[in-house]
Amino acid sequence: MLKEIIFCIKNKEDEAFVANVFDTSSYIKTEGIESRVIFPEETVCSKDRLLTSLLDGAFEDNTGDKLFLTDSSELAGYLLSSGGYVVGISYEGNADERFEGLKYVFTEIEEVGMDSFIKAYQRYAHLPWDILTTDRCLIRETTVEDVDVFYELYADPEMTRYMEGLFADPEDEKKYQRDYIEKVYGLMGFGTWTIVLKETGEIIGRAGYSVRNGFDDIELGFLIGTAYQRKGYAYEVCKAILDYGRDILQFERVLAFVKAENTVSIHLCQKLGMSKEGEADIEENIYGDEYHDGARIPAQEMHFGKYVKMAIEF
Repeated sequence: MLKEIIFCIKNKEDEAFVANVFDTSSYIKTEGIESRVIFPEETVCSKDRLLTSLLDGAFEDNTGDKLFLTDSSELAGYLLSSGGYVVGISYEGNADERFEGLKYVFTEIEEVGMDSFIKAYQRYAHLPWDILTTDRCLIRETTVEDVDVFYELYADPEMTRYMEGLFADPEDEKKYQRDYIEKVYGLMGFGTWTIVLKETGEIIGRAGYSVRNGFDDIELGFLIGTAYQRKGYAYEVCKAILDYGRDILQFERVLAFVKAENTVSIHLCQKLGMSKEGEADIEENIYGDEYHDGARIPAQEMHFGKYVKMAIEF
C-alpha cells in the first residue's frame, strides 16, 4: 500500500517549479498520503551517499510503500537501481533529462491528480488498477491469481461455444497473463479486464478492449459466467466500458465480432447502440494449446468462423 510520496528535487533554483512541487506535496497530504520534499546536494556522486545522507532514512524502512518523484535522470537512476518506485518530473527547465528506465514521466506536476500517483505506484508494485465501477460491479485489471477462477468459469461448455477457451495447462495461462500485464496493460493502458461483484467480491466474468490483427479499430469483448447470466450484468458492464472508451480512452469507434448464431450477444450489442456492418471470417484458433517462452504455440490447423461485425461510433 502506498504510504508516502517523496519528491527528490535537484533544481532548487527555479522558484516557480519548486513552488509547484511544494503545492503538489501539500495536496497529496490532503488526500491522506504522507509527502515530503528533499533537495539533494550538488556533491552527491554515489548511490550510498544519496541513500544515507539525502533521503533521511527513506530506504531504511520498506521502500515498497513509497513513490519517488525526481527532476533528475541521475537521481532517478540511483533510486531505481536501489529498488525504488520512481517517476520523472519533466518541465521547461529540464528538457534535456531523458529518464531512461522509468515507467512514467509526469509533466505539469501541479496538475497531476491523486489517481495518477496511485496508478504509477500500483504499476511498479504489480498491483491491479481499478478501471471503473458500476452499480453492482468493479471492473479491474486481471491478476495472475484470477486465472484459477477463470478455469472454473470456462468449465461450462457453453462458455466456449462462441469463443476460444483458455490454454490447456493453467500454468501456461498464468505465464501468458504475466506477459499480458506487462506488455498490454503496461504499454497500452487498456485490455481485457476482470469483472467483480462489489457486494460479494466474486469474479463473474471478463470484459474489455483488444486489437485484432487485420483490423484498425478497437474491439469490445465480454464473457459472463453461466451462473451470473440473465441478470443484466453484461449490459451494465459493457455500457460502462463503452462510456469509458469514449470519454477516457478517447476512442472514436469500437467493433465487436459475434458469431452469427449467437443471437443473444448480437441483441446485446444492438442494445448497446452497435449496428451490424456485415460479416467477417475470423480465425478461431489463434490462442493455440500451449504458451512457451513468451510465444503462443499455434494449433495444427487454422479454423475460421463466420462472425457478424458490429460497430459503434462516438
